[in-house]
Amino acid sequence: MLSGSTSEGDSGFFGRLRSRLNRGRAWLAGDLAGLFAGGIDAETLEALETELLLADVGVEATQALVDALQRSTKNGEDAVEALRGKVLELLDPLARPLDIPNGAKPFVILAVGVNGTGKTTTVGKLAHRFVAEGRSVVIAAADTFRAAAVEQLAEWGRRAGATVVSQADRADPAAVVHDALATARARGADVVIADTAGRLHSDAGLMDELAKIHRVVSRFDTQAPHETLLVLDASQGQNALVQAERFNDRLGVTGLAITKLDGTARGGIVIAIARRLALPIRFVAIGEAIEDFAVFSAGEFTDALIGDRAA
Repeated sequence: MLSGSTSEGDSGFFGRLRSRLNRGRAWLAGDLAGLFAGGIDAETLEALETELLLADVGVEATQALVDALQRSTKNGEDAVEALRGKVLELLDPLARPLDIPNGAKPFVILAVGVNGTGKTTTVGKLAHRFVAEGRSVVIAAADTFRAAAVEQLAEWGRRAGATVVSQADRADPAAVVHDALATARARGADVVIADTAGRLHSDAGLMDELAKIHRVVSRFDTQAPHETLLVLDASQGQNALVQAERFNDRLGVTGLAITKLDGTARGGIVIAIARRLALPIRFVAIGEAIEDFAVFSAGEFTDALIGDRAA
């Protein structure tokens, strides 16, 4: 199975996502059924706008959805399905799974993001997924400023059957990545995943350090990194959108992994990011366990958020 395939386990993941969003209800379906009972007018559209904003969809995406709904239907009974269709239309082009071609060896993934988004856990889950697919994996423990990150990766590597390359605390992260790349090449490994330290997008010094890692990887292979994966915490709402914009401007993000969609997150930030940046959404996560991580599916994600036709 390729990393882009949606497995039976992934399908079960979206069922769990739906059960966790908004305490067991699809986030808008129940509200909208009542909201549009009397048809669509200025008052109901304003109420819809409020619901979308509260769900972290953001001003830009909210306005686009409200305008589209106003143009497409006047029938309140069809409103939920119309909204579902508009969300799916926005998300479907971005459900572009991570494709690892046979020719790229090692295929290099640079995992980036701010502190606390779940980068290290995401790297571990990716390693587990790739090894389960029959690929050999080397992990670069390039977060040398948080000792627990190395220990955490070591445990993930042990569980997944992946090689973890690390150095002493406060070592140069770029040197760690270089060692991991050399190890992967010597062993003929299929994938290298570099776990970088969390950094605020506004910290020029740390962003420069990340650019240095990028250059080291590019010198190793002019086509690498093949994937710059930005890990975003959905519970940060509109701050996650700002982070995505800044990291993309600086590094050229090629894919997103959106974590922590359980808990207080309502999922709307995925729509906001899709509308603003149109970046491929590779993976989504709802918890710490291996099974709480899945390839993004636009249809199943939309069903989890809004409710499917049978709901």
